[in-house]
Amino acid sequence: MKILVVDDELDICELLQYNLETEGYEVDTVNSAEEALALNLTEYALILLDVMMENMSGFQMAHKMKENPATAQIPIIFITALGGENHMVKGLNIGADDYIVKPLSMKTVKARVNAVLRRVYPHGMLNEMSVETVCYEGIVLDLKAKTVSLDHQELPCTKLEFELLSFLLQHPGTVYSREDLLKYCWPQDSFVLDRTVDVNITRLRKKLGPYGKQIKTHVGYGYCFEK
Repeated sequence: MKILVVDDELDICELLQYNLETEGYEVDTVNSAEEALALNLTEYALILLDVMMENMSGFQMAHKMKENPATAQIPIIFITALGGENHMVKGLNIGADDYIVKPLSMKTVKARVNAVLRRVYPHGMLNEMSVETVCYEGIVLDLKAKTVSLDHQELPCTKLEFELLSFLLQHPGTVYSREDLLKYCWPQDSFVLDRTVDVNITRLRKKLGPYGKQIKTHVGYGYCFEK
């Protein structure tokens, strides 16, 4: 079970990470909303989000998450020095599941985290969770339904195109040779030429429109998806 802490105070991040890891959670931390949005947020069961940060605020990040179908259902707990009813109401109206005011009581934080997760993932689902969507900006792959959407519009893809895009998106920044892609994305009993990979990559780039440029060619090595 993975939790992401987003706070520009390093000591708060370290405190939350230590205490939540003692509860058995896997915890990642980042120090800005921009860093958080560059991650694959669908990997996380819960976001602990500060409000007052430089550039993009926690409220703005939460708005972006709720507007994106891939991240709209991820629970958010605001952890902030902004007290007062108006701020709390604003956070909850955005779609947050809870609102905790600093200074923090770790006992309270752990209790509320556990309560939100029990409410959102009931009946043992916490132990059965798996990543079902992969996204990058306007690209959203539903790994269960085997569908792709591009800027909220369904994108028809062949099975091989889906497998290629899924594999590259789940391993961003890693260069894979044609042989690697044939091994991981094609049926094991099929016989195809290396050139087949190039053809499918070209088709996939065209279908992805402006996002096609994220699939980079590394001459002499292979392909990778660069964010």
